[in-house]
Amino acid sequence: MRGRHCVVTGASSGIGKEIARGLAAAGAELALVCRNRDRGEATVAELTDLWPGADVRLFVADLAVLADVRSVAGEIRRHWKHIDVLVNNAGTHDLRAAVSPDGFDRMIATNHLGPFLLTQLLLDSLRSGASSRIVTVASEAHRSVLHLDPRSFAAPGSYGPIGSWTVYARSKLLNVLTTQEAARRWGRHGITAHAYCPGLVSTALVRNIPLAPRLLAAAEHTPLVHSAAQGAQPALRLAGEPEFADRGGAFHSWMPLLRLLPPAPLRFHPLLQRQLWERSEELVGLCRTEDSEPARVEVSPHE
Repeated sequence: MRGRHCVVTGASSGIGKEIARGLAAAGAELALVCRNRDRGEATVAELTDLWPGADVRLFVADLAVLADVRSVAGEIRRHWKHIDVLVNNAGTHDLRAAVSPDGFDRMIATNHLGPFLLTQLLLDSLRSGASSRIVTVASEAHRSVLHLDPRSFAAPGSYGPIGSWTVYARSKLLNVLTTQEAARRWGRHGITAHAYCPGLVSTALVRNIPLAPRLLAAAEHTPLVHSAAQGAQPALRLAGEPEFADRGGAFHSWMPLLRLLPPAPLRFHPLLQRQLWERSEELVGLCRTEDSEPARVEVSPHE
Protein backbone atom coordinates (compact mmCIF):
# COMPACT_ATOMS: atom_id res chain seq x y z
CA MET A 1 0.00 0.00 0.00
CA ARG A 2 3.01 2.30 0.17
CA GLY A 3 2.38 5.52 -1.74
CA ARG A 4 -1.15 4.57 -2.76
CA HIS A 5 -3.82 7.26 -2.53
CA CYS A 6 -6.62 6.16 -0.18
CA VAL A 7 -9.83 8.00 0.77
CA VAL A 8 -11.57 6.91 3.98
CA THR A 9 -14.90 8.36 5.08
CA GLY A 10 -15.99 8.45 8.71
CA ALA A 11 -12.35 8.20 9.73
CA SER A 12 -12.39 9.97 13.09
CA SER A 13 -13.73 7.09 15.20
CA GLY A 14 -14.55 3.41 15.31
CA ILE A 15 -13.87 1.16 12.33
CA GLY A 16 -13.03 4.09 10.03
CA LYS A 17 -10.29 5.31 12.34
CA GLU A 18 -8.81 1.83 12.55
CA ILE A 19 -8.92 1.48 8.76
CA ALA A 20 -7.05 4.79 8.48
CA ARG A 21 -4.56 3.61 11.09
CA GLY A 22 -3.91 0.38 9.19
CA LEU A 23 -3.46 2.17 5.87
CA ALA A 24 -1.11 4.72 7.40
CA ALA A 25 0.94 1.92 8.94
CA ALA A 26 1.22 0.36 5.47
CA GLY A 27 2.56 3.61 4.01
CA ALA A 28 -0.53 4.81 2.16
CA GLU A 29 -1.27 8.49 1.58
CA LEU A 30 -4.61 9.34 3.18
CA ALA A 31 -7.53 11.67 2.61
CA LEU A 32 -9.79 11.44 5.65
CA VAL A 33 -13.38 12.63 5.19
CA CYS A 34 -14.88 13.50 8.59
CA ARG A 35 -18.00 15.34 9.69
CA ASN A 36 -16.47 16.80 12.85
CA ARG A 37 -13.43 18.99 12.25
CA ASP A 38 -12.07 18.76 15.80
CA ARG A 39 -12.19 14.96 15.89
CA GLY A 40 -10.79 14.80 12.37
CA GLU A 41 -7.85 17.03 13.26
CA ALA A 42 -7.19 14.92 16.34
CA THR A 43 -7.10 11.79 14.17
CA VAL A 44 -4.68 13.39 11.71
CA ALA A 45 -2.43 14.44 14.60
CA GLU A 46 -2.55 10.96 16.12
CA LEU A 47 -1.63 9.24 12.86
CA THR A 48 1.20 11.62 12.04
CA ASP A 49 2.56 11.24 15.57
CA LEU A 50 2.58 7.47 15.17
CA TRP A 51 4.11 7.59 11.68
CA PRO A 52 6.14 10.80 11.28
CA GLY A 53 6.17 11.93 7.68
CA ALA A 54 2.91 10.20 6.85
CA ASP A 55 0.83 12.13 4.30
CA VAL A 56 -2.58 12.47 5.99
CA ARG A 57 -5.02 15.22 4.98
CA LEU A 58 -8.39 16.12 6.49
CA PHE A 59 -11.46 16.95 4.42
CA VAL A 60 -14.58 18.04 6.30
CA ALA A 61 -18.04 17.06 5.05
CA ASP A 62 -21.37 15.75 6.30
CA LEU A 63 -22.33 13.00 3.86
CA ALA A 64 -26.01 13.60 4.60
CA VAL A 65 -25.65 17.02 2.91
CA LEU A 66 -25.24 16.67 -0.86
CA ALA A 67 -23.69 20.13 -1.19
CA ASP A 68 -20.99 19.05 1.27
CA VAL A 69 -20.38 15.90 -0.78
CA ARG A 70 -19.96 17.88 -4.00
CA SER A 71 -17.60 20.32 -2.30
CA VAL A 72 -15.40 17.68 -0.70
CA ALA A 73 -15.24 15.63 -3.91
CA GLY A 74 -13.91 18.72 -5.71
CA GLU A 75 -11.33 19.27 -2.98
CA ILE A 76 -10.12 15.68 -3.19
CA ARG A 77 -9.92 15.79 -6.99
CA ARG A 78 -7.79 18.92 -6.77
CA HIS A 79 -5.58 17.26 -4.17
CA TRP A 80 -4.97 14.05 -6.15
CA LYS A 81 -5.20 13.28 -9.86
CA HIS A 82 -5.89 9.62 -9.17
CA ILE A 83 -7.28 7.54 -6.31
CA ASP A 84 -6.32 3.94 -5.66
CA VAL A 85 -8.73 3.06 -2.85
CA LEU A 86 -12.03 4.56 -1.69
CA VAL A 87 -13.39 3.21 1.60
CA ASN A 88 -17.04 4.15 2.12
CA ASN A 89 -17.17 3.61 5.86
CA ALA A 90 -19.19 6.55 7.23
CA GLY A 91 -22.59 5.52 8.50
CA THR A 92 -25.17 6.14 11.17
CA HIS A 93 -28.04 4.42 12.96
CA ASP A 94 -30.48 7.14 13.96
CA LEU A 95 -32.97 6.01 16.56
CA ARG A 96 -35.57 8.52 15.42
CA ALA A 97 -36.56 9.77 12.00
CA ALA A 98 -34.92 12.93 10.71
CA VAL A 99 -34.94 14.69 7.35
CA SER A 100 -31.73 15.63 5.56
CA PRO A 101 -31.24 19.18 4.22
CA ASP A 102 -32.04 17.82 0.76
CA GLY A 103 -35.38 16.36 1.84
CA PHE A 104 -34.46 12.67 2.27
CA ASP A 105 -34.54 10.36 5.25
CA ARG A 106 -31.32 11.36 6.99
CA MET A 107 -30.15 7.80 7.66
CA ILE A 108 -30.58 6.85 4.00
CA ALA A 109 -28.84 10.08 2.97
CA THR A 110 -25.86 9.38 5.24
CA ASN A 111 -25.51 5.68 4.60
CA HIS A 112 -26.36 5.50 0.90
CA LEU A 113 -26.99 8.69 -1.08
CA GLY A 114 -23.96 10.61 0.21
CA PRO A 115 -21.50 7.75 -0.38
CA PHE A 116 -23.14 7.01 -3.75
CA LEU A 117 -22.66 10.61 -4.90
CA LEU A 118 -19.11 10.80 -3.55
CA THR A 119 -18.16 7.61 -5.40
CA GLN A 120 -19.67 8.90 -8.63
CA LEU A 121 -17.89 12.25 -8.36
CA LEU A 122 -14.56 10.50 -7.74
CA LEU A 123 -15.07 8.06 -10.62
CA ASP A 124 -12.67 9.76 -13.02
CA SER A 125 -9.97 9.77 -10.33
CA LEU A 126 -10.59 6.08 -9.63
CA ARG A 127 -10.37 5.29 -13.34
CA SER A 128 -7.12 7.15 -13.86
CA GLY A 129 -5.02 4.60 -11.99
CA ALA A 130 -3.94 1.22 -13.33
CA SER A 131 -6.42 -0.42 -10.98
CA SER A 132 -8.47 0.78 -8.03
CA ARG A 133 -10.80 -0.55 -5.39
CA ILE A 134 -13.99 0.60 -3.69
CA VAL A 135 -14.69 -0.93 -0.29
CA THR A 136 -18.05 -0.29 1.39
CA VAL A 137 -18.83 -1.17 4.98
CA ALA A 138 -22.25 -2.83 4.84
CA SER A 139 -23.97 -5.20 7.26
CA GLU A 140 -25.65 -8.57 7.58
CA ALA A 141 -28.66 -6.48 8.61
CA HIS A 142 -29.51 -6.26 4.91
CA ARG A 143 -30.87 -9.83 5.14
CA SER A 144 -33.98 -8.66 6.98
CA VAL A 145 -35.27 -6.56 4.04
CA LEU A 146 -37.89 -8.48 2.07
CA HIS A 147 -39.24 -5.63 -0.08
CA LEU A 148 -37.58 -2.55 -1.52
CA ASP A 149 -39.40 0.07 -3.61
CA PRO A 150 -36.96 1.66 -6.09
CA ARG A 151 -39.03 4.84 -6.19
CA SER A 152 -39.53 5.58 -2.50
CA PHE A 153 -36.55 4.11 -0.62
CA ALA A 154 -35.23 7.55 0.39
CA ALA A 155 -38.53 9.20 1.29
CA PRO A 156 -38.67 10.58 4.84
CA GLY A 157 -41.01 8.86 7.25
CA SER A 158 -41.78 8.52 10.92
CA TYR A 159 -40.15 5.91 13.17
CA GLY A 160 -38.69 5.39 16.61
CA PRO A 161 -36.01 3.09 18.01
CA ILE A 162 -37.63 -0.17 16.89
CA GLY A 163 -38.66 1.06 13.44
CA SER A 164 -35.20 2.53 12.91
CA TRP A 165 -33.85 -0.98 12.45
CA THR A 166 -35.90 -1.39 9.27
CA VAL A 167 -34.49 1.81 7.75
CA TYR A 168 -30.92 0.95 8.79
CA ALA A 169 -31.25 -2.52 7.22
CA ARG A 170 -32.62 -0.92 4.04
CA SER A 171 -29.62 1.40 3.83
CA LYS A 172 -27.25 -1.56 4.13
CA LEU A 173 -29.08 -3.47 1.40
CA LEU A 174 -28.69 -0.39 -0.80
CA ASN A 175 -24.95 -0.54 -0.12
CA VAL A 176 -24.79 -4.18 -1.17
CA LEU A 177 -26.91 -3.80 -4.31
CA THR A 178 -25.09 -0.71 -5.57
CA THR A 179 -21.75 -2.45 -4.96
CA GLN A 180 -22.90 -5.24 -7.25
CA GLU A 181 -24.06 -2.76 -9.88
CA ALA A 182 -20.80 -0.79 -9.63
CA ALA A 183 -18.84 -3.98 -10.23
CA ARG A 184 -20.90 -4.71 -13.34
CA ARG A 185 -20.57 -1.20 -14.75
CA TRP A 186 -17.01 -0.37 -13.84
CA GLY A 187 -15.14 -3.67 -13.80
CA ARG A 188 -13.96 -3.16 -17.36
CA HIS A 189 -12.34 0.10 -16.27
CA GLY A 190 -10.13 -1.66 -13.72
CA ILE A 191 -12.30 -0.75 -10.72
CA THR A 192 -13.11 -3.51 -8.25
CA ALA A 193 -16.01 -2.94 -5.82
CA HIS A 194 -16.51 -4.86 -2.57
CA ALA A 195 -19.02 -4.71 0.28
CA TYR A 196 -18.49 -6.38 3.63
CA CYS A 197 -19.97 -6.91 7.07
CA PRO A 198 -17.40 -6.44 9.86
CA GLY A 199 -19.45 -8.49 12.28
CA LEU A 200 -20.81 -7.20 15.55
CA VAL A 201 -18.36 -4.45 16.51
CA SER A 202 -18.44 -2.56 19.79
CA THR A 203 -18.72 0.99 18.45
CA ALA A 204 -21.03 3.91 19.12
CA LEU A 205 -23.05 3.05 16.00
CA VAL A 206 -23.84 -0.48 17.18
CA ARG A 207 -24.73 0.77 20.65
CA ASN A 208 -27.53 2.81 19.06
CA ILE A 209 -29.26 -0.34 17.82
CA PRO A 210 -32.19 -1.29 20.06
CA LEU A 211 -31.18 -3.97 22.62
CA ALA A 212 -27.57 -3.93 21.37
CA PRO A 213 -26.02 -2.59 24.62
CA ARG A 214 -27.37 -5.59 26.56
CA LEU A 215 -26.21 -8.01 23.86
CA LEU A 216 -22.76 -6.43 23.79
CA ALA A 217 -22.47 -6.62 27.56
CA ALA A 218 -23.33 -10.31 27.45
CA ALA A 219 -21.01 -11.16 24.56
CA GLU A 220 -18.13 -8.69 24.80
CA HIS A 221 -15.71 -11.34 26.08
CA THR A 222 -16.60 -13.87 23.40
CA PRO A 223 -15.58 -14.22 19.72
CA LEU A 224 -19.04 -12.92 18.77
CA VAL A 225 -18.10 -9.27 19.39
CA HIS A 226 -15.19 -7.65 17.60
CA SER A 227 -13.14 -4.61 18.49
CA ALA A 228 -13.01 -1.72 16.03
CA ALA A 229 -9.51 -2.84 15.03
CA GLN A 230 -10.81 -6.33 14.24
CA GLY A 231 -13.70 -4.84 12.31
CA ALA A 232 -11.24 -2.88 10.19
CA GLN A 233 -9.16 -5.89 9.17
CA PRO A 234 -11.48 -7.12 6.39
CA ALA A 235 -11.48 -3.63 4.82
CA LEU A 236 -7.69 -3.58 4.85
CA ARG A 237 -7.60 -6.99 3.20
CA LEU A 238 -10.14 -6.03 0.55
CA ALA A 239 -8.26 -2.79 -0.14
CA GLY A 240 -4.82 -4.29 -0.48
CA GLU A 241 -4.55 -8.04 -0.88
CA PRO A 242 -3.99 -9.36 -4.43
CA GLU A 243 -6.59 -12.12 -4.07
CA PHE A 244 -9.37 -9.51 -4.06
CA ALA A 245 -8.15 -7.60 -7.12
CA ASP A 246 -10.46 -9.36 -9.58
CA ARG A 247 -13.37 -10.53 -7.44
CA GLY A 248 -15.64 -7.51 -7.41
CA GLY A 249 -19.34 -7.43 -6.64
CA ALA A 250 -19.30 -9.86 -3.74
CA PHE A 251 -20.61 -9.38 -0.22
CA HIS A 252 -18.03 -10.60 2.29
CA SER A 253 -19.23 -11.40 5.80
CA TRP A 254 -17.13 -11.69 8.93
CA MET A 255 -20.17 -12.60 11.03
CA PRO A 256 -19.87 -16.09 12.52
CA LEU A 257 -22.60 -18.51 11.40
CA LEU A 258 -24.59 -15.92 9.40
CA ARG A 259 -22.07 -16.03 6.59
CA LEU A 260 -22.91 -19.72 6.17
CA LEU A 261 -26.55 -18.93 5.38
CA PRO A 262 -27.85 -18.62 1.80
CA PRO A 263 -27.76 -15.10 0.30
CA ALA A 264 -30.58 -12.70 1.11
CA PRO A 265 -33.60 -12.99 -1.25
CA LEU A 266 -33.08 -9.55 -2.86
CA ARG A 267 -29.33 -9.93 -3.44
CA PHE A 268 -29.40 -11.17 -7.02
CA HIS A 269 -31.97 -9.10 -8.87
CA PRO A 270 -30.16 -7.30 -11.73
CA LEU A 271 -33.24 -5.25 -12.63
CA LEU A 272 -33.63 -4.07 -9.03
CA GLN A 273 -29.94 -3.18 -8.88
CA ARG A 274 -30.25 -1.09 -12.02
CA GLN A 275 -33.47 0.59 -10.91
CA LEU A 276 -31.96 1.54 -7.54
CA TRP A 277 -28.84 2.87 -9.24
CA GLU A 278 -30.80 5.00 -11.69
CA ARG A 279 -33.13 6.32 -9.00
CA SER A 280 -30.13 7.17 -6.83
CA GLU A 281 -28.66 9.11 -9.75
CA GLU A 282 -31.90 11.06 -10.04
CA LEU A 283 -32.05 11.84 -6.34
CA VAL A 284 -28.46 13.15 -6.13
CA GLY A 285 -28.76 15.11 -9.38
CA LEU A 286 -26.73 13.10 -11.87
CA CYS A 287 -27.50 12.29 -15.49
CA ARG A 288 -28.32 8.69 -16.23
CA THR A 289 -25.74 6.88 -18.39
CA GLU A 290 -24.58 3.28 -18.55
CA ASP A 291 -21.26 4.11 -16.89
CA SER A 292 -22.83 6.76 -14.62
CA GLU A 293 -20.43 9.50 -15.56
CA PRO A 294 -20.90 12.35 -13.09
CA ALA A 295 -22.38 14.70 -15.64
CA ARG A 296 -24.34 17.20 -13.97
CA VAL A 297 -27.90 17.84 -14.33
CA GLU A 298 -29.64 19.03 -11.21
CA VAL A 299 -33.09 17.62 -10.53
CA SER A 300 -35.55 18.05 -7.74
CA PRO A 301 -35.02 15.46 -4.97
CA HIS A 302 -38.66 14.41 -5.24
CA GLU A 303 -39.16 14.65 -8.98
